[in-house]
Amino acid sequence: TNIAGLMDKAGNVLTGLTTAQVDALITDGTIYGGMLPKIRCALDAVQGGVGSAIIVDGRVPNAILLEIFTDTGVGTLITNSKQDI
Repeated sequence: TNIAGLMDKAGNVLTGLTTAQVDALITDGTIYGGMLPKIRCALDAVQGGVGSAIIVDGRVPNAILLEIFTDTGVGTLITNSKQDI
């Protein structure tokens, strides 16, 4: 995508969320507009059995490599895990 990741209402990037947390953010209006289709696609993948999905900023050079090979990564990781991220 062309943003840093999923953001909270204050504009801070949310780096790791469970599907339940994402559902709550949709319900409270934090996730809206053009971000909804991206998030719903990620939710469908994770709820369908994929271990995790990541919303990554395509404007960042080597974003995929940064996500895979660094501890901090870039973007927002969505997982179906019941544990805190």
